[in-house]
Amino acid sequence: MAPSTLILNLLLALIFFQNFDDSSSLSLSVENLKEDIIVSSPKQTFTAGFYAVGENAYCFAIWYTQPPHTVIWMANRDQPVNGKRSTLSLLTTGNLVLTDASQFQVWSTNTVATSKRVQLSLHDTGNLILLESQDRSSNVVLWQSFDFPTDTLLPGQILSKSTNLVSSRSGSNYSSGFYKLFFDFENVLRIMYQGPQVSSVYWPDPWLQNNNFGNGGAGNGRSTYNDSRVAVLDDFGYFNSSDNFSFRSIDYGTVLQRRLTLDHDGGVRVYSQNDGEEKWTMSGEFRSHPCYVHGICGANSYCNYEPSSGRRCSCLPGHSWVDSEDWSQGCKPNFQHSCSGSNAEYESRFLRIPDVDFYGYDYGYFGNYTYQQCENLCSQMCVCKGFQYSFSEANAFFQCYPKTHLLNGNSQPGFMGSFFLKLPLSSHDEYKNTIQNNSLVCGGDSKGVEVLERSYVQEGKNGSVKFMLWFATVLGGVELLCIFLVWCFLFRNNRTLPSGAEGQGYVLAAAAGFRKFSYSELKQASKGFSEEIGRGGGGTVYKGVLSDDRVVAIKRLHEVANQGESEFLAEVSIIGRLNHMNLIGMLGYCAEGKHRLLVYEYMENGSLAQNISSSSNILDWSKRCNIALGTARGLAYLHEECLEWILHCDIKPQNILLDSDYKPKVADFGLSKLLNRNNLNNSSFSRVRGTRGYMAPEWVFNLPITSKVDVYSYGIVVLEMITGRSPTTGVQITELEAESPHPERLVTWVREKRKKGSEVGPSWVDQIVDPALRSNYDMKEMEILATVALECVEEEKNARPSMSQVTEKLQSHVHMIVDGLNKE
Repeated sequence: MAPSTLILNLLLALIFFQNFDDSSSLSLSVENLKEDIIVSSPKQTFTAGFYAVGENAYCFAIWYTQPPHTVIWMANRDQPVNGKRSTLSLLTTGNLVLTDASQFQVWSTNTVATSKRVQLSLHDTGNLILLESQDRSSNVVLWQSFDFPTDTLLPGQILSKSTNLVSSRSGSNYSSGFYKLFFDFENVLRIMYQGPQVSSVYWPDPWLQNNNFGNGGAGNGRSTYNDSRVAVLDDFGYFNSSDNFSFRSIDYGTVLQRRLTLDHDGGVRVYSQNDGEEKWTMSGEFRSHPCYVHGICGANSYCNYEPSSGRRCSCLPGHSWVDSEDWSQGCKPNFQHSCSGSNAEYESRFLRIPDVDFYGYDYGYFGNYTYQQCENLCSQMCVCKGFQYSFSEANAFFQCYPKTHLLNGNSQPGFMGSFFLKLPLSSHDEYKNTIQNNSLVCGGDSKGVEVLERSYVQEGKNGSVKFMLWFATVLGGVELLCIFLVWCFLFRNNRTLPSGAEGQGYVLAAAAGFRKFSYSELKQASKGFSEEIGRGGGGTVYKGVLSDDRVVAIKRLHEVANQGESEFLAEVSIIGRLNHMNLIGMLGYCAEGKHRLLVYEYMENGSLAQNISSSSNILDWSKRCNIALGTARGLAYLHEECLEWILHCDIKPQNILLDSDYKPKVADFGLSKLLNRNNLNNSSFSRVRGTRGYMAPEWVFNLPITSKVDVYSYGIVVLEMITGRSPTTGVQITELEAESPHPERLVTWVREKRKKGSEVGPSWVDQIVDPALRSNYDMKEMEILATVALECVEEEKNARPSMSQVTEKLQSHVHMIVDGLNKE
């Protein structure tokens, strides 16, 4: 849509500079659109003003002056203003404010000038800068658009740890979309899909993320050592990031108009434009297979890509489009599947879909399962929508992945596996013929088959053929002897294991990458399990000292005693592969006879619960703030960044541990995969996990659960840290607050305080804050933390933010405190 030019009421030049006597120094209006005065950079490269994004809807934006007038920045992309009486004003305070027709403030720079000498200028770099001149020789940048990018990065503009690119919703809808380019807390540049229901990282390839963290890498040649977190595109077409990712555009070396844009389809591309030409040419991109982009095809669909025809989404058999014009909304089932009844296992059948893979959302990993075992496992689970059955070249056996959600599907010709879709028995035959099975056909008509002939020349008298036969015989004998010796070794060391676990147990233990302990070794380390330091999560935790003098926490599980070692190892290997600074590290395990134990790193300062209730060791404001942010980071990793999709399901102060520097580490994550595996339906699962007072409403009523249950529990924990009051006992209302004392829910109490205090400002925070802090906290940041916590505990799950959004909010508003802690 073509941009609209501006009437500048008080602006007569590109750079405006004067002493202020009025309430505003600059006012831009779109009330009477005319093609007379526009705001442009000195060389007319860029134009700033109101850009029409719909019928009578405008955004304050910057765009290329040359057609097709490509927008590179927007101030109010998610809240367009009315075309009449909407103004942009530069106030005497130094604040640039956008107001709509009702004089409601839609957007502002939130800047304050100490003098009345302020300058607003648009540079030929595309950067809109608000400057304050304190004297004739020094200028201070109050605000610049380069620090707040939307979906585009211009040459010389730095993408940093505090900024990110967010795609537009579509080619014609400029509002915020579902894709984000950002630096994560491991210092790696990533692209994330943030959909309405789920979010996940898809670039770089997720299966490479954890390949070499131990060596300071993030897979694919990335480095995690450099914490500067900066990336920049230069004028010549070279993009470079601090995590060692870089590339050159195909027209590198030529000075052209360039831009790097996160497009609405999730791809990051560099575009070039010659002077005088209207067309932008793609000259580089972040390489990723078109079908590996998450969210392109929604739930219950998968992506196909052909170079000649491009990308296309297809519904799974038995499903139809929610909106045929918007593939991202996915497909809905044309059937209803019920697991009720005694013969629930036999009410469904599976339809094979070859060469299709669905990434993530696995119920678990089951190595070396036969097809029948995998099918039986999925049949017994109501939450299972189907299963991925593929061959692992690395481990040389088949792998079973039951799926709870069918997202991020793509068709990969040559993929060594298939997806088996769960369908009701009554519908199975109806959809059976909709899939063409490209299986290998043996026998049949041999017409057209070329017969290859090979002639052999008789060997001479040198006897080389005979020598090779003797050599092969001797070599085979040596191999058989080695196999026999290895078998003897394994048999001797595994004689205590249950039948059938010998070979597979050792393969999985090696793949897990951590140590296997004997039961007697851990019993000795814990002095006969005498020093108990905690309970919960299906087991008891004891303090222990290993033979190498390392102090550890040993968790003795109670509810997995009947589980085989191979299944136990498969689940433990998933937990052991998780790697994040805010997750407790697992050092090893024990699976001997009926004993199942996990060995974790020891946390010197115990749990958050112990520290909140302690009267001698009071957590100060900076520690509480750091704990809130660190816990959010750990949960965001579990929900969105790790290879497995893991819900914690029991976030509470007892499961947040503190190291010697009071840095938080989330514990008991992933144990929902280990506990009560024999009862796999959703309602029973909800009874295993969760703690009264911290459980989300949908969980209490046995409704389908998502990552938002952890968000709710996190919000409760933050409110408990702020107030020092437990949600399990309620808040006791005193006689001064009510006619009759009574207990009240913590969330309700805080909301009421906020509602009553909104008329008098932020003083409501003083009424809820933990008295132990004794006013030693930042009022503004405490209010922000409390507001975020209240957003997390909304009754409606869709109204709650994701954990990555929580992290962003806390990171941007409480960074002064956290940065101060990091420097200590």
